[in-house]
Parts: sequence; structure tokens; C-alpha cells
Amino acid sequence: QVQLVESGGGFVQAGGSLRLSCAASRRPFSDNVMGWFRQAPGKEREFIARMTWSGGSTYYADAVRGRFTVSRDNAPNTMGLQMNSLKPEDTGVYYCALGTTIATTERSYRYWGQGTQVTVSS
Repeated sequence: QVQLVESGGGFVQAGGSLRLSCAASRRPFSDNVMGWFRQAPGKEREFIARMTWSGGSTYYADAVRGRFTVSRDNAPNTMGLQMNSLKPEDTGVYYCALGTTIATTERSYRYWGQGTQVTVSS
């Protein structure tokens, strides 16, 4: 069993930056996959980024590629999501997830955090 806790959400103006963190209750295995998803108001949850815990493989959704970067944080067992050039359409609840398959689908991730709200104003 793994607990995931997101932090770092908040309110920012368009063009600004935020950094989210996802802390795991235990060290992920090197072949574990850590993902970020988000859910905008009235929409389904969507994949935005994932990385292998070893850091050897990252992948981004088209909507965030070039603006968002996923990486391991300095804090133990923690993954970060650096979000730059934020847009109002980036508004939503951001979730981190942990799985064992390199994938972009929700069902591929077994453990989920509670989510953190990100609001980008125009």
C-alpha cells in the first residue's frame, strides 16, 4: 500500500508558474511509473505527464509539452511538476498517481493522491 499526497496548488495569473509536489509514503521502485492527471470543472480527468521513478523516461500530453516538466524532487520519495506559462485552461484539480506500467490511462495507475487545486486567472 502506498499513500500519495500532493501539495503546491494555488491561485496564479496567466503566464505565471507553480510547482506541485507528490510525496509517497514509501520509496517507489525504480520501475514504478509516476503520473500526473488533472480534472477541469465539468470535464473528465485527463493525463498530463508521467515519468519512471528512475527518471529515464518522461512523456507529456500535447497540451502541456514544453511548458510542464516532471522530475524527482530533492525531498525523499517526492516527485515534482513544474508548471510554467500557465493558461486559464490549465485550471483544475491535479492528481498524482503511481503504477507499474508505462501508460497514460487512469486504469494503469493503482495508487492516487487526493488532488490539489490549481486555478489560473486570465
